[in-house]
Amino acid sequence: MQDQPHAASPETSSPETSGIPTSLFAFSLLYGGLVVLAGVLGTKIAALGHWPLLGDLAVESGIFAFLLLVVMASAVAELYGQDVANTLVRFGFVPLIVSMLLLTFVIKVVPPAPFWGDQEAYARLLGQGARMQFAGLISYGTSQTLNVYVFSRLAGGRGRLLILRAWIASLLSQMVDTLIFITISFAGVTDAAGVPLPIGEIMAGQIAAKLLLSTIMVPPLIWAFVKLGRKLDGQR
Repeated sequence: MQDQPHAASPETSSPETSGIPTSLFAFSLLYGGLVVLAGVLGTKIAALGHWPLLGDLAVESGIFAFLLLVVMASAVAELYGQDVANTLVRFGFVPLIVSMLLLTFVIKVVPPAPFWGDQEAYARLLGQGARMQFAGLISYGTSQTLNVYVFSRLAGGRGRLLILRAWIASLLSQMVDTLIFITISFAGVTDAAGVPLPIGEIMAGQIAAKLLLSTIMVPPLIWAFVKLGRKLDGQR
């Protein structure tokens, strides 16, 4: 009687034996975590200092996680193609929506312990209104899809001008992300005196800061992530 082949057990299975390249598996895990972390980091406004021609710049800290998302989506597009990268972006909605629902549940439904006095600060920092949550979903999906599209189409696609394609795609996607998020979040909103918020000025400052960070962070990071992905997959 011939021996029958045995299926790989959960203990011995790996991303490769499951048909998923190691780098794609690792990048997907990191991507999902950063989608959630970007919203949490965004509660702090970071100062970027004074820059010639640009002046004093400040940006919400979630941009540091979001630029990593941009880089990873571009790296996946470079390694596995546009369709796989778009799938990664779409699956990113899952942890994003789940985290929003859980935060809303914990803040609005779960009562704080009697001895814990930080409920108000917790809700102020981590709670977002429905309008801003909707803005975040729309801006995330649109900007990340645009980033993958532009990156994949420039210069004939994969294998050419990697750093330049990633930089241009990041610049465009960050501009679109800011335009969508601020417009949906703050259009028609007034301050305590009833004066409409200067969303044009807010957009200009945010776009300048994000373009600066994209220029500094994206070129070295896209090179590093593509190189790391190839190494994890056993390529040179």
